[in-house]
Amino acid sequence: MRILAAGDHFVAPDLLTRELTAEIGTDHSIEELRLPWPLTPFGRVAEVDEASGDEDTMLTALRGAEVCVTQMAPVTRKILEGAPDLRLVVIGRGGPVNVNLDAAKEHGVQVCNTPGRNAAATAEYTLGLMLAAMRRIPETSAALAAGRWAGEFYTYDNCGPGIDGSTVGLIGCGAVGSRVARALTALGAQVLLYDPYADQRVLRESGEPVADLDDLLRRSDVVSLHARLTPETRGLLGARELALLPEGAVVVNCARGALLDEEALCDALESGRLAAAGLDVFAVEPPPPGSRLRTAPRLVMTPHLAGANTSVAHNAARIAAAEVGRFLRGEPLAHRVI
Repeated sequence: MRILAAGDHFVAPDLLTRELTAEIGTDHSIEELRLPWPLTPFGRVAEVDEASGDEDTMLTALRGAEVCVTQMAPVTRKILEGAPDLRLVVIGRGGPVNVNLDAAKEHGVQVCNTPGRNAAATAEYTLGLMLAAMRRIPETSAALAAGRWAGEFYTYDNCGPGIDGSTVGLIGCGAVGSRVARALTALGAQVLLYDPYADQRVLRESGEPVADLDDLLRRSDVVSLHARLTPETRGLLGARELALLPEGAVVVNCARGALLDEEALCDALESGRLAAAGLDVFAVEPPPPGSRLRTAPRLVMTPHLAGANTSVAHNAARIAAAEVGRFLRGEPLAHRVI
């Protein structure tokens, strides 16, 4: 069987090949392709989102392949129509947004993903970004690097709030949100949880379930987003919702940029209503040169790194390879989307 390992500069092609070989042996042909992400930002390719590479390159690479293992390659209708031998696509990420699922179904191609591969990394990063924004770590580090011992950051008005004793509202309580909740509880926070799709038992185990989003916002010193981006959640936090937060609240987003109205966030930061914010994701990535985010006060920004550590790359390759092994042995797929 011919397998295409379409890696990138994070989940590298040779890493995919090593995990595939460990799972299925050396009796199959594995061809490698390296995509430009993340050195080149992902984007929309034809009708799919968050993809890296182009259709013509993929059509050439998939010639004769029955299996494709990738994280970021576009799997569009054109590609599926031009790869008649393709039977399985395994996407090394939590959601197969770079696959045209309708077209895959029409062509009899099974699609799997690798849920949970970066849950721990994203949860850790969320806490780091939350603390960086609350305790003004980047600002104080920059001052010291510039040769200034910024004693004013030790004054009451400038030193920032802490997690211990605060109320933190989490919007979304899946694999990432539940981990963040446990860590925050250990640090002494009261954790409120809003997730209309989660099991109530899971919510109760992770914190205090809140049935109404407005109620959570009114009670939260810090709000962190952990929801999936859907038509219902797009723009979930806008000007009205941010105005419900207590004066001096903090907003953190390591989920998806479009969950948050960035113009409304900038307004709230510039007016002083929000004490700080931390963003790892953006509606447009990277933010364009004229974006107000680049000059907003007390805003910590990082370039979509929450899910990136070395363990995540290995997790994605290992989970994907296991799915290929199941497919070759005729076993049920563990993470089949279609």
